[in-house]
Amino acid sequence: MALTFIAGAINAGGFLAVGQYTSHMSGVLSSMADNVALGGMALIAAGLAAFIPFVAGAACSAILINWGRRHHLGSRYALPLLLEAVLLCAFGALGWVAHPSPGFVASAVPLLCFIMGLQNATVTKISGARIRTTHVTGIVTDIGIELGKLFYWNRNRHADGIVMADREKLRLLALLLSSFFLGGVTGAIGFSHLGFLFSLPFALLLALVAGPPLAEDVFAQARRSQGL
Repeated sequence: MALTFIAGAINAGGFLAVGQYTSHMSGVLSSMADNVALGGMALIAAGLAAFIPFVAGAACSAILINWGRRHHLGSRYALPLLLEAVLLCAFGALGWVAHPSPGFVASAVPLLCFIMGLQNATVTKISGARIRTTHVTGIVTDIGIELGKLFYWNRNRHADGIVMADREKLRLLALLLSSFFLGGVTGAIGFSHLGFLFSLPFALLLALVAGPPLAEDVFAQARRSQGL
């Protein structure tokens, strides 16, 4: 829920900063397809500047998590979250220094897309591909599926194949959707009133989430080094 809250905040706040939602790859690819047909080469390039960093962020998450797994680290999922915290600090500093210069959007969009891809892939790996924090379309679809099962009328409850809703999953999905929306409202208000340094509290929250498992691995390594 914390990560979904952050995703909503950065997505909404990023829209106020750069004029586009940086987690919406369906829209980016649709826009690129339109501009291929219309011959808008500049807009195709802008789409690629969002799409490629998102993919790169997801790939970076997979590299860090698999590296941590190969080295038997309990903090393997914390590594990409710590990187995300650092990148959010970089985004805040970039906006504070460079906004509204012409090069700001050209730098900020790839950075935000990388962050969104990084986080989405991390939560996908954590949840076994059941949850994606930035992919609200998938969350809403799963809510609809569970509601359909909840309201399904089983005429014969003693027959095989009874349709039953997963109420715990439905509750979790509703909480995630609410967290994303609340994060979006918080991010929009914060970025519009306080500016780009409002990204720093979210970086701190990520660091707090990632900190305990990272500290545990550091202490465990220290104990092994001392032969304890």
